[in-house]
Amino acid sequence: MREDIEQAKQKMRLRSRSSREIKYLAEHLWEGERVERLARGSCGKGGGLVVLTDRRLLFVLEGRKRRASEEFPLRNVSSVEWAAGLVLGKIVVLASDGQAEITNVNKRAGREIADLIRNRLGLASPAPTPVAVPPDDPDLNDRLRRLGELREAGVLTREEFEGKMARLLRPG
Repeated sequence: MREDIEQAKQKMRLRSRSSREIKYLAEHLWEGERVERLARGSCGKGGGLVVLTDRRLLFVLEGRKRRASEEFPLRNVSSVEWAAGLVLGKIVVLASDGQAEITNVNKRAGREIADLIRNRLGLASPAPTPVAVPPDDPDLNDRLRRLGELREAGVLTREEFEGKMARLLRPG
């Protein structure tokens, strides 16, 4: 197995259900293309492998009777969205040549893939401006700390976190 595929596989959760896609992944890659991240997911009617390479986002399905792939070269991607539930989430990719919704993606892996694409495309949101919290409000400090812990644990999306922070820090 290629070294880049092996390294991405080691970072992946639920490898066993994607073994067929991983086995044939090199056949779907362009010459010189390197695999960075892998995740299990569903696109359309089938479950398969979400692959982020240095050049594109790829969904690969390798069934016994059906073989399919859908690709989004990163140069054509205009935006990528991430939405998470309790355990799984979905990646929505908007590109000049279409749109794809990849569902049932592991929460941590999906967010990581979406963030890597955003960073590569320069779409990452700027770091929030630090807000000075009055030291005489320990309850607010505690709520802000807990909110940050929920964001770090992956319970809250970036959008949910920012909305709740804005409400907590709103004057009056």
